[in-house]
Amino acid sequence: MARMRTVDAIVAILEKEGATEAFGLPGAAINPFYAAMRAHGGIRHTLARHVEGASHMAEGYTRSAPGNIGVCVGTSGPAGTDMITGLYSASADSIPILCITGQAPVAKLHKEDFQSVDISSIAAPVSKMAMTILEPGQVPGAFQKAFQLMRSGRPGPVLLDLPFDVQMAEIEFDIDAYEPLPVEKPRATRRQAEKALDMMFTAERPLIVAGGGIINANASDKLVELAELLDVPVIPTLMGWGAIPDDHPLMAGMAGLQTSHRYGNETMLASDFVIGIGNRWANRHTGGLDTYTKGRKFVHVDIEPTQIGRVFSPDLGITSDAGAALDMLLEVARERKARSAVPDRSAWVQDCARRKGSLQRKTHFENVPMKPQRVYEEMNSAFGKDTTYVSTIGLSQIAGGQFLHVFGPRQWINAGQAGPLGWTGPAALGVVRGKPGQTVVALSGDYDFQFMIEELAVGAQFQLPYIHVVVNNSYLGLIRQSQRGFKMEQNVSLAFENINSTDLSANVSGYGVDHVKVAEGLGCKALRVMDPEKLQESFDKSRALMAEFKVPVVVEVILEKITNISMGTEIDNVVEFEELAERGVDAPTAIVLLD
Repeated sequence: MARMRTVDAIVAILEKEGATEAFGLPGAAINPFYAAMRAHGGIRHTLARHVEGASHMAEGYTRSAPGNIGVCVGTSGPAGTDMITGLYSASADSIPILCITGQAPVAKLHKEDFQSVDISSIAAPVSKMAMTILEPGQVPGAFQKAFQLMRSGRPGPVLLDLPFDVQMAEIEFDIDAYEPLPVEKPRATRRQAEKALDMMFTAERPLIVAGGGIINANASDKLVELAELLDVPVIPTLMGWGAIPDDHPLMAGMAGLQTSHRYGNETMLASDFVIGIGNRWANRHTGGLDTYTKGRKFVHVDIEPTQIGRVFSPDLGITSDAGAALDMLLEVARERKARSAVPDRSAWVQDCARRKGSLQRKTHFENVPMKPQRVYEEMNSAFGKDTTYVSTIGLSQIAGGQFLHVFGPRQWINAGQAGPLGWTGPAALGVVRGKPGQTVVALSGDYDFQFMIEELAVGAQFQLPYIHVVVNNSYLGLIRQSQRGFKMEQNVSLAFENINSTDLSANVSGYGVDHVKVAEGLGCKALRVMDPEKLQESFDKSRALMAEFKVPVVVEVILEKITNISMGTEIDNVVEFEELAERGVDAPTAIVLLD
């Protein structure tokens, strides 16, 4: 045993738990913890420009690789409230991050001290645990419990609040005697797996819906093996995108109202049985439940028992970690395959492949200013299969979901439920920390990009290189499109004549913020592209600049101001605003619905 400050014990615990990547801002109420990090040396800290940005960096780091837990650190008061959006985003997507805040001394918590707020009560609804630690002796146990909760069941974030005097207090602590608590994850039984496969085998047109829980469980290879063994097509959710590569014959497309493929929706509507693994039936995936569930049976596998039946009641619910469920399903499936008891699905698989080959939206437009579809076509060509994409919200993210290609787990990093504007940039920096040396490409509209643009300076200061593609139409594009239902266009234009950007081409006149100048002023490199024929050249140049200078490189693409992106209110009525590319022998009649 040794006598030490609680903050020194905390740093030792973080190291032993493997949470050694921190993002945050120092301040008076958290300075003791910063002093311990400096003295101990085991935690790498990245200085953010905004605490919300730091929380998203921690998210990006966690999401980037199996086993990661990003740490976000801030002082008392507004630092904690700034973290709430990150806690919400992490909680909604089942992402473990640890938020640590400073606090006023215990004796002053009820006296409205400067920058003192009851942050644990504020954070409680968006975290698995939120605790102001009032006794120094509770510190090791609180952190021990926090790590167990973050990793057990449905993963999620925790906030621990440290009063100044608790940080400065000394306790008896022996890190060698500290052990992480066991992680608790439910496991599917053999009987449940047998029942699920019995239901699947009686169906004629089965599908697997692959959710983000499969990626959280690091079980993508098991998913692909099961799909191949049973010859069953897979529909990934937005959070599960990459669990099966886009070019795999059994990848049947995404379904939903926005980030979906036309062939994915058509295949979902043609199915008669669906087993969802590690998904939550999000409303942007299902649309109206009557349409989504009509004529098909459902099995739902989820790690959280109260998630089953929350959106609609399945025919069979199984509480299990996605990886454990896939293990058991594989065990039973292998046995049935060995005795030739697996139905022939070749006709159904061929039908799905035909839809995938024919129902492709058009991307090759030559317009200047550009249509966004062309940007994603060129991104697919420019960036390799090992690229990790980061995106958040808006028409840019929706179009990215429709047109980009993802070939592996954790190569689509996305704030799925919360969708906070500004998330993309700081999250991308966290991803770079978690994937050093790998190609990271962020995708933002101009408004998402402007929300937390200051965090580009973090990438410049700490040499965190990535490419940030900014599709600029000088509009709140998604809100403008949704306002069509109200027959208005209100407060959605970002355009103005920028008197400081007289060097810009006439094609950019009235687009407002000069993102190139801002990015360069923050220490990064930036390019502007106005001609679709110059996109490949610009992407090549951005890679060269990133490699040479080790900073973020912004590629601003000037778009036509108004382009509607395909979406709808039901999976059977998605409106196609641009004509379909005619591919394959069964190519459909092109649909053109223009404003």
